[in-house]
Amino acid sequence: MKSSLKIVNETEYLQLAGIQHFIYCRRQWGLIHLEQQWSENYFTADGKVKHDKVDCGPIDEKIGRKRVLRSLHIVSHQLRIQGKCDVVELIEDPEGDYFSKYDAKYRVQPVEYKRGKEKEDESDIMQLAAQSICLEEMMGVKITQGYIYYFETRHRLLVPITDEVKMRVKEIVLEMNRYYQQAYVPRVRKTSKCKACSLHDICMPEIGVSRSAIVYIREVIEE
Repeated sequence: MKSSLKIVNETEYLQLAGIQHFIYCRRQWGLIHLEQQWSENYFTADGKVKHDKVDCGPIDEKIGRKRVLRSLHIVSHQLRIQGKCDVVELIEDPEGDYFSKYDAKYRVQPVEYKRGKEKEDESDIMQLAAQSICLEEMMGVKITQGYIYYFETRHRLLVPITDEVKMRVKEIVLEMNRYYQQAYVPRVRKTSKCKACSLHDICMPEIGVSRSAIVYIREVIEE
């Protein structure tokens, strides 16, 4: 599949965290990343506190036969996306990739921390897969698995990072890039997810469902 995207510089790269917003609701993503709208609710504030706790440890720490890298800035020029990994674990493995910095072979696996529990959609998995693609591109390694830790259930979920999963996230990011370059905020249909959305009061998705903004304004004036 050929990309029709124009060349951009790194300052125009998408934020990797936006993948979760995009899958949850494409309009939410557009409001946050295109129109710079943001409304913090309990869920977003609590998530930030929990991520800060993860980030407060040493940036590069050796624990037994494992190295733990925290708050690692990552980028993929292929996907035109950048962001940060909560944690990247380097597991000593004789079959792993050689790191001259440590003079050792390691198997690389990203670990993403989430405030709630496992989701029904693929947003967390796609975010982890995008992190894996960034790390593969930066480090020249092959990543086949990662983990998602959920604070609510205190469960660490093993996530296979297959070629199919990587292809899926590439398609999602390609769509994001197209919208971004067009400055297009998608319309949506109102669903049960809207109640927990941090942009619920800003979005007013009913405007974009079956009525245009002009019709909506006329109705308000006539009331």
